[in-house]
Amino acid sequence: MQEAIKQYIRTLISRGLSHNTITAYRKDILQLNEFLKKYFKNEEVDLNGITRLYLRDFLRELSLKGRNNRTLARKATTMKNFFQYCEKNKFVIKNPAVNLQIPKFDKTLPKYFSEKEMEALLNIPELSTKFGVRNKAILELIYSCGMRISEIADCRMNQIDLNTKIIRIIGKGNKERLVPIGRMAIKAIKSYMRIRNQFVSKDSDDTLFLSKSGKSLSADEIREILERYIMLVAKTKGYSPHSIRHSFATHLISHGADLRAVQEMLGHSNLSTTEIYTHLSLKDLKKVYNQAHPRSKKED
Repeated sequence: MQEAIKQYIRTLISRGLSHNTITAYRKDILQLNEFLKKYFKNEEVDLNGITRLYLRDFLRELSLKGRNNRTLARKATTMKNFFQYCEKNKFVIKNPAVNLQIPKFDKTLPKYFSEKEMEALLNIPELSTKFGVRNKAILELIYSCGMRISEIADCRMNQIDLNTKIIRIIGKGNKERLVPIGRMAIKAIKSYMRIRNQFVSKDSDDTLFLSKSGKSLSADEIREILERYIMLVAKTKGYSPHSIRHSFATHLISHGADLRAVQEMLGHSNLSTTEIYTHLSLKDLKKVYNQAHPRSKKED
């Protein structure tokens, strides 16, 4: 099983999956491997000796430890993907996870900022410093184009065309998508480009956003920067840098954007993933309706 895990992780890396996704898969499979050891002599897991009952026992034990159905569903999906790979590559004769049921769970609606809150967030960076100018450009670009933090961190200078106002985003699985850049984001990027040489050092490359030392600004560093700003705006818990991407999609749909166009800009493979933002938009519409329509108001 150890060899199968190694080769599977190499395959995920070659597919261009994000570091966080690969780390999650590795953690889930290693946890499964550790659990299965009790069923085998010398704690060496024989892939062909694994049954569906063993996998169900693994999920049941996690459930008894208090893991919710969302977590169990992710673990089950990981097992299905892993054993599908093992069957395809002749590590197992029969896939033990083929009929494994994925636990159902209620999808929670993602947190997003109101347009007023988003405006406040975008105006936090202090433009009298080079760091403020850089951070303003990061914020504006995420909100303007719905980019993931990892996509911002990996963005290269040649991916942005300021003349056509288009950015070429390289997303999950190295899939490319072209997304328009808004007027305010263009303005912020131009301001940053004028002072970018103040960050440049011998360690710099063509990454768009650079750190204090001149190296590429990592995804973790970007998250840390944005989280400090978000704390100043968010009124409740649960908001994260990814909430800016959710706000991008929600605000577009609220103003009548075509769902498939939003899907394309977000880089979603399935339209069903994008449809959650329709529910968010309807939630806002219902709130407005209940506040404004004379037939919806409660009697005094």
